[in-house]
Amino acid sequence: MKRENKTTKPSTVISMIFLIICSVIFIYPLFYLIFYSLKTNNEIFLTNPFGFPKEVQWVNYVNAIKAFDILGFFRNSIIVSAVSIVGILLFVLPFSYSTTRMIWRGKTVVTNYLTMGLFIPIQVIIIPLSILVRDMHLSNTYFALIVPYVAFNLAFSSMIMSTSFAGVPKEMEESAVIDGAGIFRTFVSIILPLVKPAIATTVIFAFLNVWNEYTVASILISKNSVKTLPIGLANFVGVHSTDWGAMGACLVMASIPTIIIYLIFSEQVEKAMTIGGAVKG
Repeated sequence: MKRENKTTKPSTVISMIFLIICSVIFIYPLFYLIFYSLKTNNEIFLTNPFGFPKEVQWVNYVNAIKAFDILGFFRNSIIVSAVSIVGILLFVLPFSYSTTRMIWRGKTVVTNYLTMGLFIPIQVIIIPLSILVRDMHLSNTYFALIVPYVAFNLAFSSMIMSTSFAGVPKEMEESAVIDGAGIFRTFVSIILPLVKPAIATTVIFAFLNVWNEYTVASILISKNSVKTLPIGLANFVGVHSTDWGAMGACLVMASIPTIIIYLIFSEQVEKAMTIGGAVKG
């Protein structure tokens, strides 16, 4: 028997080199931020701006927690983000399913109305929104952010879920009906498990939008006990502008939840990017 000589194609080598270069470019900013958070001001700006820290400054993280109270801002962001994600899913999942799989009067009008939200800049509605929040006596509360965040993310989230629901074979629902399942049971027990990749994608995008949002929060919230992380970081620059290492420590800690969320849902997101992944679940 003759052995087959397996040779790597030049195109494969070029692709691997390209991917390695892209990986380094994308990953380096994260490592730079970590190194930044472990340096003194002198290293950051003068002697060693891009390399490893010569002497690790763990005290930067201590200063970020004690002097800056980052844990308080962190807690506020977690509460606002978690409640907002739950609210978004509670509205988007049944709405997207009903518009995709059911026939009812006014469906097209409602869908188009919601889609228009994608084309309205936040800056256009920020003044009436602030007046509405004031009149509803929600100023300087978590719900002053949660309610707008849920509303802002409905349009894009519904597009993701509607596309996924449309890819589910109708035979799945027909089989459930034959077995005696109602609409609610079919939706919860049959359909939702099939669209887990799309739900994971929705959660990631919505979480990033809520976690990093600054404009609305900076206008609607002025009380320190309710401020979220982006507003707190902005205040940190103004009040503690000389302690750049501590600010870097704050940025590192602020990025941890987004990394955790992606690691939790990364497998489902990969399935969502694969043809037929939303159906296979």
